[in-house]
Amino acid sequence: MISATPAHAYGPAISPTVVGYGGAVASVDPTVTAVGLEVLRNGGNAVDAAIAAAATIGVTEPFSAGIGGGGFFVYYDARTRKVHTIDGREAAPASMRENSFQNADGTALDFNAARVSGLSVGVPGTLATWEAAADRWGTRPLGALLRPAADVADRGFTVDATFNSQVAANAAIFGQFDSSAELYLPGGAPPAVGSTFRNPDLADTYRLIGKKGTDVFYSGAVARDIANAVQHPPVSDTPTGTWAYPIRPGGLTVRDLDRYQARFPAPTRAGYRGLDVYGMATPSSGGTAVGEALNILEGYDLGALDDADALHRYLEASALAFADRNRYVGDYTRRSVLDELLNDRFAAERRCQISPTTALTKPVAPGNPDGRYTGCAAAAAGVPDTDNSISTTHLTVADKWGNVVSFTFTIEQIGGAGIVVPGRGILLNNELTDFNFTPTQGTAADPNLPAPGKRPRSSMSPTIVLKDGKPFVAVGSPGGATIITTVLQILVNRIDLGMTLPEALAAPRASQRNSATPQAEPAFIAAYGPRLTALGQPAFTSTAEIGAATGIEFGRNGQLTAVAEPVRRGTGAAGVVRTGR
Repeated sequence: MISATPAHAYGPAISPTVVGYGGAVASVDPTVTAVGLEVLRNGGNAVDAAIAAAATIGVTEPFSAGIGGGGFFVYYDARTRKVHTIDGREAAPASMRENSFQNADGTALDFNAARVSGLSVGVPGTLATWEAAADRWGTRPLGALLRPAADVADRGFTVDATFNSQVAANAAIFGQFDSSAELYLPGGAPPAVGSTFRNPDLADTYRLIGKKGTDVFYSGAVARDIANAVQHPPVSDTPTGTWAYPIRPGGLTVRDLDRYQARFPAPTRAGYRGLDVYGMATPSSGGTAVGEALNILEGYDLGALDDADALHRYLEASALAFADRNRYVGDYTRRSVLDELLNDRFAAERRCQISPTTALTKPVAPGNPDGRYTGCAAAAAGVPDTDNSISTTHLTVADKWGNVVSFTFTIEQIGGAGIVVPGRGILLNNELTDFNFTPTQGTAADPNLPAPGKRPRSSMSPTIVLKDGKPFVAVGSPGGATIITTVLQILVNRIDLGMTLPEALAAPRASQRNSATPQAEPAFIAAYGPRLTALGQPAFTSTAEIGAATGIEFGRNGQLTAVAEPVRRGTGAAGVVRTGR
């Protein structure tokens, strides 16, 4: 029997960093971590714990992730020593067209006009991901793994400042829909900090899925309600607040939901300083972009450099990898192209453009991963990435048998499309706005334009690093396109710059996504800004936080170091099954 034990029952075992044995969970929320730990303590494996924890995130962090969205699941099987992945990314409905996010004159819709609509909602893949993982590698039925989350949704949890602020930031959007306002704006205002928030409709939905299976979600009563909410958004006759755009219906149907299937692509792999770095293939760009940047950086002894010189190379490698990601990576990119993006010879050709003393002018142009690498091509202008969102969530889980899960999932923007499915408690995604609304690559083909059934490109980068075939580090983060740079910088911090994993997560961050105006946290600018400017790096745009990572490091004799953010996004929550041997 799995129950929803309150986080406080585990006392000091849950904090941003915990060292111990027997299994570990690192997430954004103490209740979520507590649920995962209880599954492990009751004999479940890492997959079981990850699913139960993820379902609970859908209750306590509904504006970042839930069964109304999708994500990517990376799994290390200790028995076979192999890494597997599940693509649970949302899919476009059959009605989607290349110009679906364009005005009649061919210009792009305003982002918020596209987001807050049925048009932005893709077929959710999170539930299919859980079912696939449970069937292939889990030890408990899916219904049992949904019970703790249903209990939390029924019993409620204490509203913190983050939850309150996220509702407040979306109040004008939630107020446009009767179902959303009823749930998230009781009395016309966000739930007060310290109050108890409940979602009984979501609890009932979880229990219905547990009883009848996922078919009720993808082809039954829940599917019909989702399709109806997309096609006929529950717009209020008396909205709370004003909204500047008409709320467009979408074309998602029950047939689109019924056709959805999780995919099982081979993971990406990059060798780095004797380690094997595994990540997600398309439609995620995370595995290729992180891997390509590491391949570029492998040509330097970063640990022997001054910290500013090492960070200069990190920023340059990030820009080059993003140039290639933007040009070549989308849902339908051939595997042969992905393999070339991770080719060491291609990385060498890109690396030779980096000067130790002068930063490249951004944006830089993409390379040519054609298998014919002859040397250093001249740098040219390219196209930047502009995704600055801070949405999404990540959890990392390990069990006593050595199995590991790195799982990043989302509903896209914080608050998704803003539409709660009436009677179901499900907040729907706006994932289709991850497509490019108009072509972005000049005369070249754009790999991320909308199409029927296509899955939009993602930056989610759940990562598992192996050393001699066994786990060394697992890590991931939310943060839109900054996910890629966050994961990359954590790996560089840990592997090259001598930091422990807690130090690597806590260190100040910068994100260069092939832009003339890179982002950085204030502490990064204060520590490194002048020295990097002296190397020709452009002035950073200050942003309060970049990412909100979690990770686990695997030590000797089964020791686990579980780490969550110590400050960002209100701190995370890591825990272990036991702190002693």
